[in-house]
Order: sequence, then C-alpha cells, then structure tokens
Amino acid sequence: MFSIIIPTFNNLEYLKICLDSIKKNSRYKHEIIVHVNEGNDGTFEFIKLNKIMHTYSKDNIGLCSGVNMAAKKAKTSYILYSHDDMYFCPGWDECLKNEISKMNNNLFYLSATMIERNSGHIQFDCGQHYNDFDEFKLLSNLKNLVHFDYQGSHWAPHLIHIEIWNKIGGFSEEYNPGIGSDPDLCLKMWNVGVRIFKGLENFKVYHFGSISLRKKKDLKVNKGSKTFLKKWGFVPTFFVKYYLRGGKFSENKIISSSYDGPLNNPTKNFYYYFDLFISKVKFLRLVLFKF
Repeated sequence: MFSIIIPTFNNLEYLKICLDSIKKNSRYKHEIIVHVNEGNDGTFEFIKLNKIMHTYSKDNIGLCSGVNMAAKKAKTSYILYSHDDMYFCPGWDECLKNEISKMNNNLFYLSATMIERNSGHIQFDCGQHYNDFDEFKLLSNLKNLVHFDYQGSHWAPHLIHIEIWNKIGGFSEEYNPGIGSDPDLCLKMWNVGVRIFKGLENFKVYHFGSISLRKKKDLKVNKGSKTFLKKWGFVPTFFVKYYLRGGKFSENKIISSSYDGPLNNPTKNFYYYFDLFISKVKFLRLVLFKF
C-alpha cells in the first residue's frame, strides 16, 4: 500500500524495533525500502539476510540523498518517510488509509503524532534507548495517550503522493545530513499547490529522539537554517509560523493548534512584515558577511 522509506546509519538495534513494529502493527501490506549508510555495525548483513529491499552507500551520504536513492525503487503511489528510531503504533496505517479516502486530489502532506520521553506531541516515558524500551507499557497505555489532529505538520514520519514527490524532486540534498530538510520539503510542496499539512492523532509513533543520522562524531552537521535562509530569503521558523501555522517547542513539548482545514495564504499584518524584515536582515548579513 505504502512505500516506507527508512534511511539508517549504523543504528541496527533501533532499526530492528522500527521494522518489527511495522510488521506487527500494520493492517495492510507495505513496501519497505531501507537505505543503508555505511552499515558497518551489522546493518548491511541484517538487511541482506532478511531480504529487505534496500539501497546502499559505502559512506554516510546523509538522510536526504539516502531517502532520494531509496525512493527511486518505490512501486506504490505513496512515499512514507520514517526515521529508523521510530516505533509504529497499532492503527497507524488504517488511520492514513481512512484519511486518504477523504481526499479528492493528491495535494496533501500527512504526518504522525510523536510520543517521546521528554518532548514530542505527547510526553510519555517508555524508554530512552533500545535496551530499555518498554513496548508493553506503550501498548497498554496507548488508548489513554490522547492528542488531536493538528495544523501545520512539518515533521516525520510523513506521507505524500509519489506524483508530488517526483514533481518537487524529493528532498533537497544541500541539506545533508538532513537538518532543515523537512521545512524545505514543505515549502516546495506549498509552491506546487499543497495546502493540506495535517498531523493525525491516530497515526502515532514512539520516537527515541533524533538518533537516526545525527551522530556528531561521525559527520559534520550542516547549517540547515542558514541553508534555508540563503535559498528562500527567510528563516524556516517564519515559514512554519505564517504559512503552515505549525507547532512550536515550549519546554521541549510541541505545541500545536487543532486542524481546521486547508491552509490559506498568510495574513500579512504588522507582525508578518516585522518578522519578514528580521529575516531579510539575516539574509543580507549572510550574503554579505557569510554568517
């Protein structure tokens, strides 16, 4: 039904949890495609042994390039991008299927409600690492972990139609290893007419938290905000606030507003122009002084 794209970078134990959750908690059959960056922790051997569809790079080429490479193998109509440190909760795919059935076109971006130990949309501690993950606790309490469909989603895991994916060219690879790539993807989708950016309450994942491709000792972290600013002329937070009307972090928790329908063009009031002015000052400083 969906092509689930999972980039991984020497993160085998988390990847096993992710893949196992999809196998156990999916109602429908899906195509799983893993991109293995390096894989010298046994990941590559595990993927081959279990005959999982995959792409491979000897070195870590980053999240964006890895996802784009894997997505070229997709045979379904939907690209679902996930981190490798996410556990898919029961009902996730039925929720997405029901939501898609309401659509009259493919101009949408749908993503999950994240359950995290210290952050996310829902804060609930089921373990910080793979070796202390309490799956029983998570599933036993799942019905009590309530949220709501929320506006302005721009986080993984997310699902988009493959026609839109191909039209915008997937992830922009200048954001490798990946920071800043999600709002950039959403802005490219906005520019081709997407106005439904919706997070779904019943599409829940437990997220161990920014483990996937961000091992600082193994890579140089990109300056995602500066890359976005130089490309678009304003900072990512400006786009999320005024276009997506998306959630923000408050005391590590994501604070979002309830979904109330397709988005419109932003209201251009004093606050809009003031924040845009600040972005333009930052843009000029970046262009002229390189910082």
